[in-house]
Amino acid sequence: MAKKQSPIKPYLKWAGGKRQLLPEIRKYLPPNIHTLTYYEPFVGAGAVFFDVQPSKAVINDCNTELIMTYHVIRDYIEELITALQAHQKKNTKAYYYEVRAQDRDSVGYSGLGEVEKAARLIFINKTCYNGLYRVNAQGLFNVPYGKYPNPAICEEPVLRAVHQYLSSNAITMTNGDFEDAVKVVKSKAFVYFDPPYHSPDKTNFTGYHAGGFDETEQVRLRDTVMRLTKRSTLCLLSNSDTPFIRNLYQDRCFEIIPVVAKRAINSNADGRGRVNEVLIKNWK
Repeated sequence: MAKKQSPIKPYLKWAGGKRQLLPEIRKYLPPNIHTLTYYEPFVGAGAVFFDVQPSKAVINDCNTELIMTYHVIRDYIEELITALQAHQKKNTKAYYYEVRAQDRDSVGYSGLGEVEKAARLIFINKTCYNGLYRVNAQGLFNVPYGKYPNPAICEEPVLRAVHQYLSSNAITMTNGDFEDAVKVVKSKAFVYFDPPYHSPDKTNFTGYHAGGFDETEQVRLRDTVMRLTKRSTLCLLSNSDTPFIRNLYQDRCFEIIPVVAKRAINSNADGRGRVNEVLIKNWK
């Protein structure tokens, strides 16, 4: 087992990120987690992944640009830092909208290299309103400028810590459907699922990608967790504390654990602040 680094901070802001819930999540991780292969099919900004720092892991997300940034940080850290420093020097409202508009020109955007695309995502993530990653039905980024006085666009120590961890451990990064990401998982593994949360009133943020994540997808996720449970794979899942989710996971093989989180991103002001969530685990 590789030696765990000092704590690694996620390099992106992410709606539903788990940094402030880590003390609770740690309580329910399997005690032998560092002997298991770690899987995270909805990795997002990777707060739990970077906290655990497994020596062998498979991380996945359906967001192609997001997974690209992980690859670029691992393989092209110097070029990425240089590109982000250039963005930082140019940061204005007008420049933000110029960079944001790049994905409206499919030909021009396709001509950008991986480093340029990764730097663009990090730049707009750190300067857009509330650090919100959101796309419209066409898959185009549509969050307004955040007007922050001094945004941390190039957090070099954070990026270098992520680079060091990714490049010195056996970390596989995939870009696809969550179900495909765990198809070959066997018993000597741990899977942490952090999907877009169930939102019966459609106020929780689910706009990470154009396809959305509705109740049909929540059912498909439950069925995936059930299949893994039958293979004796240890799973932990985060979601909203709603009757629908509690009913989905009412089987006696699941333990539902209420937790309270602080959330800053919600289209309804009543959904911000302290909100009820659940952790669901499939072992006793």
